[in-house]
Amino acid sequence: MHFISQELENYIEQHSEKEPQLLAALDKETYQKVLLPRMLSGHFQGRVLSMLSKLIRPANILEIGTYTGYSALCLCEGMQENGILHTIDIKEELVDFQRKYFDKSIWGNQIVQHLGEAINIIPTLDLKFDLVFIDADKENYINYFELIVPKMNKGGIILSDNVLWSGKVIEPLQPNDLSTKVIMEYNQLLKNDPRVETVLLPIRDGLTVSRIV
Repeated sequence: MHFISQELENYIEQHSEKEPQLLAALDKETYQKVLLPRMLSGHFQGRVLSMLSKLIRPANILEIGTYTGYSALCLCEGMQENGILHTIDIKEELVDFQRKYFDKSIWGNQIVQHLGEAINIIPTLDLKFDLVFIDADKENYINYFELIVPKMNKGGIILSDNVLWSGKVIEPLQPNDLSTKVIMEYNQLLKNDPRVETVLLPIRDGLTVSRIV
């Protein structure tokens, strides 16, 4: 679902920072070789993630949902010199693809890949995070949030992707649509939870910025 016209989307990209060459190559190979390439963050959202990371200057980043590694590399652009990004995904077949592009970047040694269920992996990470990006299975967004909040530094930022869910959040809820149901509950949780202050941005499929208070 396009919330604005394709012409306006093109104008926005043309008047935002240029996509780095490595990410353009990653984007192209994803579309050539990987299923569901629309899951990629892409040029504009990638530049938003990069800008937010540069403003936050995180030491420790957690990403839930790696896919082919595009968003991870964007988030690394603002990471502190000795920072670490931990990224979690369940797709074993994408691990080598991710690593190829991670190692082509200057942050290869600072990106730690975790393979498996994020619900099981997050509790094992004995770290405090400055920045978290949630972009995985929607049914677990609330579970991820509850696991993450105790691991956040005060003032840390949680970014949540796909929170407009192709506009389904304002349509009549279908009885068997668990993903939409959870996204709607998650959005309400972020609005009402006193542990965070939240703004929902109409970027692509919806990106929420939540700050730990």
